[in-house]
Amino acid sequence: MLDSEPDTVLGSFSSPDARATPWASALAVIGAAEVFWLSTTRPDGRPHVTPLLAVWSLGAMCFTTGGRERKAQNLDRNPRCVLTTGTNALTGVDVVIEGVASVVDGRSERERAVADFELKYGAHLTGPEGTWYGLGEAVIGGDVRLYRVAPTVGFAFGKLPVASQTRYTWPGR
Repeated sequence: MLDSEPDTVLGSFSSPDARATPWASALAVIGAAEVFWLSTTRPDGRPHVTPLLAVWSLGAMCFTTGGRERKAQNLDRNPRCVLTTGTNALTGVDVVIEGVASVVDGRSERERAVADFELKYGAHLTGPEGTWYGLGEAVIGGDVRLYRVAPTVGFAFGKLPVASQTRYTWPGR
């Protein structure tokens, strides 16, 4: 579960003067983003997309959900999914991570991920008035599922003034 540096390639749909977005820059976008969009597949094949909190932890993207929620039911049947984040503007960078989700069972891994969530989201998770106060305890205790999405491929889409499409692949995945 250690972080590994992906192979990075600039895509052919990039502007002539574009450069590949370094993985460190994509991680910075992920680290700064507050909202992510999770895409899963319903049992009948229709897509399901929902916004949620996510963090890069355990060498992958992590998010939480209740076991009875639609996204959990979808992932029980088909663990392949996509997490997307970025800007709602024509400038900046959007990041897409495709991968396979698995439930994190180990207490020490759940504790590490919760610490990363709390560092990122602060009082939203740790303050008594926070919207998700108590979530960390529920995750550590196993009352809420923690998913780890091991990336298989990722993309960074640089927007104006120079368009770039960077593809990330992880050797051995």
